Amino acid sequence: MAQKIRVGMVGITPNRGFSSIAHMPALLALPDFEVVAVCTTRQASAEVAARHYGATHAFADPVKLAQHPDVDMVTVCVSVPGHLDPVMAAINAGKHVYSEWPLGRTTAEAMRMRDAAVAKGVRHAVGLQGRVSPSICYARDLIAEGHIGQPLSATLFVNAGNWGATIDRAYQTSFANGANLMTITGGHNLDALCFMLGEFRELGAFAVSQRDTIPLEGTGEPVPKDVPDQLVVGGILGSGAVVSVQVRGGMTRGHEFLCEIHGSEGDLVLEATERASTQRQELKVMGARGKGVPLAEMTVPEKYRWVPAGVPKGSPYNVAQLYARFAACIRSGAPMVPSFDDAIVRHRMLDMIVAASKTGQKQIGGV
Repeated sequence: MAQKIRVGMVGITPNRGFSSIAHMPALLALPDFEVVAVCTTRQASAEVAARHYGATHAFADPVKLAQHPDVDMVTVCVSVPGHLDPVMAAINAGKHVYSEWPLGRTTAEAMRMRDAAVAKGVRHAVGLQGRVSPSICYARDLIAEGHIGQPLSATLFVNAGNWGATIDRAYQTSFANGANLMTITGGHNLDALCFMLGEFRELGAFAVSQRDTIPLEGTGEPVPKDVPDQLVVGGILGSGAVVSVQVRGGMTRGHEFLCEIHGSEGDLVLEATERASTQRQELKVMGARGKGVPLAEMTVPEKYRWVPAGVPKGSPYNVAQLYARFAACIRSGAPMVPSFDDAIVRHRMLDMIVAASKTGQKQIGGV
């Protein structure tokens, strides 16, 4: 077997946060990787994390982690406002880098990271895990192969339990931080939709904030809020298919995720199987062709699973799928998808949504 890719992880605390429930279990289950270094905001907590996960090195400075000769690749799992510095530290040190989504607070910030990575010649990946979901990849190929004929329309409903009556992270209430219902839940789900069907040719949108303040969980303290808690996007894709998307903040009942795709010869439906974010669960795929034929569940072929059978289901699974693809791309030199380039496409689409909502005018895409 080839030498393991040695990972330094920025933002990992035992038993807390997405890095501990998704990234670390994924990396520990994959034979291509070895976590050798961790970084938190304090040296003491970094040492606790290093002992807990068996990492050799502990840092409170992401620059020092990135510069260490034992580190081949850096994973950045901190909140969105903190992505830029550790990502740039990894790039400047010539290390491959995986950043969670959203890549940056703004499109310009994301482009700065992408351009630096290209100039340095390092490989880059972004955590748009829907693109490696077995269910979504299967549906994408079915559409491309003409299983439903010409795609005519698609409807997507998705819940965002956060951004409702309370919020658990105060930084997500400020639009300037780039981490909100539109960018996170909206970004992930719109990316999955566009990955299956193609990019918007034109769109209109309503990004609506129905609350000016929101109580912080645990304390009840009201926090000022200028981010959307409801998102509606409608438009036409490059293929001509008509699309309607709604992201519902605060809703914890009804369909967690439902995507219905109608074609000239048949239909596909993707449904949630649990109450979790789209990219953190196994979606059920159903299809039917021909008049009067009811929908039936379609088994996702094993060729869409690239990780060992022992990789935990749920939050770690699609993250592991993404890491497995990244390892293959690092070793082979093949293009990585999803990369920082894909992140910029999505950031630009979000800019179109903001402009459409603010101006009330249809926005024209680059398709």
